[in-house]
Order: sequence, then C-alpha cells, then structure tokens
Amino acid sequence: MKGLLDVFQFIQGLGVSVVMPIVIFILGCAFKTGIGKSLRAGLTVGVGFIGLNLVINSLLGVSLSPAVQEMVKRFGLSLSTIDVGWPASAAIAMGSTVGLIIIPLGIVINMVMLLTNTTQTVDVDIWDYWHFAFTGALVAILTNNVVIGVIAATINMVIVMVLGDITAPEVEKSLSLPGVSLPHGFTTAYAPIALVINSIIDKIPGINKIDINMDTVQRRFGVFGEPILVGTLLGFVIGVLAGYDFKGILTLGVSLGAVLVLIPKMAALLMEGLIPISDAASEFIQVKFKNRGKIYIGLDSAVGVGHPVTLAISFVLVPLLIFLAVVLPGNTVLPFADLAVIPWMFVLITPIVKENGFRGLIVGLVVLVCGLYIATDLAPLITTAAKNVNFEMPAGANMISSICDGANPLTWILVRLSGLGYVGTAVGSAFAVVLALWNRNRIKKEAALMHAGE
Repeated sequence: MKGLLDVFQFIQGLGVSVVMPIVIFILGCAFKTGIGKSLRAGLTVGVGFIGLNLVINSLLGVSLSPAVQEMVKRFGLSLSTIDVGWPASAAIAMGSTVGLIIIPLGIVINMVMLLTNTTQTVDVDIWDYWHFAFTGALVAILTNNVVIGVIAATINMVIVMVLGDITAPEVEKSLSLPGVSLPHGFTTAYAPIALVINSIIDKIPGINKIDINMDTVQRRFGVFGEPILVGTLLGFVIGVLAGYDFKGILTLGVSLGAVLVLIPKMAALLMEGLIPISDAASEFIQVKFKNRGKIYIGLDSAVGVGHPVTLAISFVLVPLLIFLAVVLPGNTVLPFADLAVIPWMFVLITPIVKENGFRGLIVGLVVLVCGLYIATDLAPLITTAAKNVNFEMPAGANMISSICDGANPLTWILVRLSGLGYVGTAVGSAFAVVLALWNRNRIKKEAALMHAGE
C-alpha cells in the first residue's frame, strides 16, 4: 500500500502540464485514435495548460493580488483570520490522512460510477482531487474519525461528478468546450446556487428582462466594449483604488486587458488537443455501450476562466469583496492570497445565467457574502488541520482560512452534516446515492433519445 501511495504522490508531484499529456496519450491509444495523433493531442493539451498557468500566475497572480493587497494596506483594513490561499489549502488537504489516499480513492470512485452508469465523466483532473480531501480532512478532525472523513470525501466527489454531468451541455455551448465537463470541487459547488437564483430572477417582472452581456456591450460601445478594453478599464480602476502611481495604473490596466485576451487563446489551444480524444471517446462508448449517452472528459475549471463575462464580473467583485469583508457583521476573514481565484467561482455561473453579466453579479454577491461567513465558520477546523500537518502559520496569525475551499458551500454542508454524528453521515450518504441513481436514470433517457435519432 505504501508503494502504491508513493506512486500516486509521485504522479501528483509531476504537475498538470506533465501528467495531462500522459493521460491524454493513454486515453487516445485506448480509444484507437492512433499513436501519432494521441501523442500530438497530449502534448498540445500540455502546452495549453502551460500557457494557461503562465497567464494566470504571471498576470492574475502577480498583478491583481498585489494591487488588492495594496488596497487593504491603503485603507487600513484588519481582520483576525488570514486567507492563506488555495496552495496552502491543497497542501493541508494532501498532507492529511484522507489526502494520502484521495487519488487512488478518486480513481476507484470514478471507475465505479462509470461502470454503474451513474456518471458520464471520465475525470482526468486527478490533481484537483485535493478539494475532496479537504472536506474529508475537516470532517475527520470534527468527528475524530478518519473513516467518516473518507466517507465525506467520497460523498463530495459523487455530488460533484453528477453536477459536472448536469452542467456539461452548458459548458459545451457557452464556453465552447465540446466534450468537456468540469467536475471541479470548488467551481462546481456554486452551480446549484446559480441555478436557484437564476430561477428566482426569471420570476421577477422587469428584473428578468435585464440582460448585460459582452455582445450587448460591444454593440452599444463598439471597440470600447471589447474584452481587451473592458479588462484594461477595470485594471485602471483597481490601480487607482490601490493608490498606484501613473505607471503602475497603466501597467495593471494593460495586464488585466491581456488576461481577457490571452486566457481564451490558451484555452482554445488546449481544446485543439482535447477534441480528437473527446470525439473518439464518445464514438467508442456509443458503439460499445448503447445506454451510456455522451461521454465527457472532466477537466480543471481553469479551461473556462477566460470567458469575458466571467473575468469582467470577477474584476468588479474583487475590490467589492474587500469592502464586504469589512462591513459584514460577524465576518473575521480578510481576503488576501486567494483573490486571484475569484474567477474560478464563476466558471459555471456564467453558462448557467446565459452569460448575463447582471445576473452573474447578483449571484456573485450572494456567493461572496455566504462564502465569507462559511470561511469564518470553518476557520477553527482549517487552523487545526494546518497544525496537524505542521503547516507554518503566517506571522502574527492565530487563525487561518481561505476562499478556496474554505468558502465552499458544499464543503460546509458536508462538514456540518458530519457534525451531527452518524445520522448526519447517513443523510449525506443517502443523498449522494439518490443523486447518483437519479443521474443514472437521466443518462439512460438521454442515451435512448440519442439512439432514437440515429
């Protein structure tokens, strides 16, 4: 067992840009795409991820986060719980007992769900299984029971896999990602909230007619409504609020404008490599398994952060999040290291609201307010989990949390359910089973319709 765990830890340590080409190559060969085409597809996907990471880390991480941190200093904001960011959360999760087994466990769960026809997704995003381990680690601490923690991680993954299937058609249509689903533990958790709020807005006369999207903005404002100029303008505003000098404001504006241009291009490169494998997988499944419906490749939601509406909403809400953190009574979390991951919250929200920026902002306000309170509530457990894996606490910090995954509503629900003891765990398990069976029935109906039309 130790040797097996060492193998998976080694694979995880290779990183997405190395592991993904290997996985895509193996899948391509398995689905008879051909060695040459599979190799090219894998390497193209790897290059796409390298490009995405360069843009995200160099432009968003290096430009946006320091600007907002300067805003915090400039306005003298101070809260007692420090947002340590997703890398720290991932390290805490994977360093836990649940984290040691989460990759082999996640692979087994995915295989079982595929074999039982309770998912349509082949989830190759194995490095992001840490989101499930994070939930499991907090539950294990709360209940003082690792087994219950593993069950919670399993429930989390099953729910996210089903949500990934349900939202996949919108991902294909809105984000131009054919054959892709996004079973991402952080991003997908906000899909149910977006579905509920979008449904409520549909029923409000007048409000339901408001539609702000990039096409409308471009038609109304011409060249000034293009994503590159929208990003640049928002960068200027954030730079002014951060107190930057003229050069700094211009640099930030151009950097955020570049983000809105470069991320979609990197995502397109990634899809160039993925589409042949996705098509081959769907064709293979339709020939071999008549009741399977369409098969999706599960990817990191980073492939969808480049949508202009997602980024525009995020840039508006980043400074607003700081304001909310200060004025909301009872909140103790100071958003800091995770400010650059705000776009990940909206990757699925954007397709669900049909790319309507107005609705996206409404959903965003709700999830950010709820997220701050969730991050505050989970801070003691996250701090304990960090100490258990010898995480080095920031200087002067007594309590830590994060936006990703400390503000995750699904994580919070599963943690608090587990706090009710075996009854809560049973309720969560029953819900996951019912949801999986419902998804199986939906998939069979979809498959029947597909084959009836052939």
